[in-house]
Amino acid sequence: MTERVLVVDDSSFQRTVVRDALEDRFEVVDEAENGAEAVELFEAYEPDAVSMDVVMPEMTGIEATAAIKDRWPDAVIVMCTSVDQQEKMMEAVKAGADGYVTKPVDAAELVGEFESHLG
Repeated sequence: MTERVLVVDDSSFQRTVVRDALEDRFEVVDEAENGAEAVELFEAYEPDAVSMDVVMPEMTGIEATAAIKDRWPDAVIVMCTSVDQQEKMMEAVKAGADGYVTKPVDAAELVGEFESHLG
């Protein structure tokens, strides 16, 4: 069975890049443009994994990660972050993030990160 992934980023360009990287290997169920929408869509679809941006309006990726992991502790969440956000990545790990890739996103690295956590 193909694992299902939710793509979350406030940039439509980045969502497209991530979707294109993942959709040959995973089923992309939907896209969200902020953390609050990510939590709503996660509840609606209950995907296996999430590609989560860190800095977004309304609710950050770190806050959304904590909210999702609180209710669905087995969800796999891979953060997509800028290279200069080491402090935020430590916060994301504390919130429950399973892994991360840096932007600009390398398709093979992203797929590999998801595969390493989804089996």
